[in-house]
Amino acid sequence: MKTSIATVSISGGFAEKLTAIAGAGFDGIEIFEQDFIASDFTPAEVGAMVRDAGLTITLFQPFRDFEGLPEPLRSRAFARAARKFDLMNQLGTDLVLVCSSVHPAAMGGIDRMAQDFHDLGDLAARHGVRVGFEALAWGRHVNDHRDAWEVVRRADHAQVGVILDSFHTLGRKIDPDTIRRIPGDKIFFVQLADAPAIEMDLLYRSRHFRNMPGEGDLDVTGFMRAVTATGYAGPISLEIFNDQFRAGLPRLVATDGHRSLISLMDSVRRTEPTLAVDLPTFPAPAPVQRIEFLEFATSATDAPALESLLSATGFAQTGTHVSRPVKLWRQGEINILVNTDGEGFSRTSYVAHGTTVSEVALLVPDARAAHTRALALLAQDHDQPVRAGELDIPAIRGVGGSMIRLLDPRSDLARIWDVDFRTQAAGPGAGLTGIDHLGQTMAYDEMLSWALYYTSIFGATKAPMVDVADPDGLVRSQAVQSGGLRVTLNGAEARRTLAGRFVEETFGASVQHIAFGTADIFATAAELASRDFPVLEIGANYYDDVEARFGLDPALVARMKAANVLYDEDAGGQFFQLYSASRPDGLFFEIVQRQGNYLGYGAPNAPFRIAAQKRSTRPSGMPRT
Repeated sequence: MKTSIATVSISGGFAEKLTAIAGAGFDGIEIFEQDFIASDFTPAEVGAMVRDAGLTITLFQPFRDFEGLPEPLRSRAFARAARKFDLMNQLGTDLVLVCSSVHPAAMGGIDRMAQDFHDLGDLAARHGVRVGFEALAWGRHVNDHRDAWEVVRRADHAQVGVILDSFHTLGRKIDPDTIRRIPGDKIFFVQLADAPAIEMDLLYRSRHFRNMPGEGDLDVTGFMRAVTATGYAGPISLEIFNDQFRAGLPRLVATDGHRSLISLMDSVRRTEPTLAVDLPTFPAPAPVQRIEFLEFATSATDAPALESLLSATGFAQTGTHVSRPVKLWRQGEINILVNTDGEGFSRTSYVAHGTTVSEVALLVPDARAAHTRALALLAQDHDQPVRAGELDIPAIRGVGGSMIRLLDPRSDLARIWDVDFRTQAAGPGAGLTGIDHLGQTMAYDEMLSWALYYTSIFGATKAPMVDVADPDGLVRSQAVQSGGLRVTLNGAEARRTLAGRFVEETFGASVQHIAFGTADIFATAAELASRDFPVLEIGANYYDDVEARFGLDPALVARMKAANVLYDEDAGGQFFQLYSASRPDGLFFEIVQRQGNYLGYGAPNAPFRIAAQKRSTRPSGMPRT
């Protein structure tokens, strides 16, 4: 599988883009004409730079407003084309993209346009280059790949083929299976982009909201299944116009792009196994069974405050590591490690972020297979020296520089609590049974990246993105779930929001909150109160509103108010939640009870929770809000 990406897809100068694209593992680049013109390099220098980076120039684009023009515009278009062909010869590329015309003078007519392309093919042949015709979704006369193919078919020239773009097909809701009727050798190039399912002008949506395959809502897998079925064997390339990516780190965007293409073609071969997909084999995604443990990196000085919170939440220390200063705290099926090691990854995490969740261990069906898949999808391997007597647990890097460890119930990794720890039984606790979900906070421009990380590596599904109102700005939130792993990704744009402050003050730490599950939130709340759990106090106005909004029994609402419990419901069931006050570093705990088949995370309550958190951390003397 040859992969490519358009230079317009990422930020930076031309040389910076080349470095990022090559570093991400792409085979080639599309040179967007504007990027070339804006650089100070000659065509020959650009070609040499690309080749020196180990890349090829897969496409030069775009050539606009060509077909169906009256004279003298037609002659001028051919003169422009001759100049571009000369430029391509100097660059060292043999394919140009001609997008369907939006020129107001374009006359249309299939035969007229076909003759134009036949004549352009003759000119291209004299320069040793090829021409690909792409149907823009907003083209004046050609806005459907079926019409573009008919023009190419009638042009009947060896140097002329079609270029397909997933956005232009799927954005217009054209059945991608119609692509299967096009001969693979007449498809000269394939461009890919996803996009969110929002209704707006197609041109504006295309120029601002494209994203990587798997990051949006279009059926890019169905599109590529149809393309692959034709026998197409050329490059697959990303053409992404996105304001967020233009402001992002080139390296991060390029890596996401390559990951998205690998994941896409893996989906193609798994959803239609009869297709010949040129991609190395690696294991299929498997759902996570549960979060096996969380590890906090901290220091001997800071650990007592964290352990006091754990104790107040019903956890008991039940073990110690055989060779490291790591304590095991347990309740129900929840395992929390407190690591005060003065060296290694934990120490590095603590120095970078303060007390932080540095490791998340996932129980999966096959840890080695999950690790192999993660590396195939460009996850960064984490290899830390193992001391005598310890298990060698496969690991990859996760959000905010954290680590994800992979365990399974079938191998020696299932013996972690017997091999690596000396343990004893835990007490009854406060009724917490497991980890319901994690809240991970990041800069907004990294949200799509981490959603793609979870969906591609672990086969997670995405919930729709929601806006969470903080008194000081909006936070974007999206939940992903793979089996027993639930994560809410919270993207901070405004620095004054709680999420923004957490990212800034912890220097990009990963987990801002941990949600624990219980079967009886009122019994748990009573036990927590007896342990001096620092409960977050919710204002009385909330309870008057929630009673009326859901038609709740006043007696139930009175119990909720007394325990500072919040409520939500959906078509599947009910949801109760209570929170701890935030630690000084911004970390907090959540206790939840799901009833029935409630699928959400209490998002409607988030503004009231945030307001309560801001009240609870208001400096003395500040006015009430």
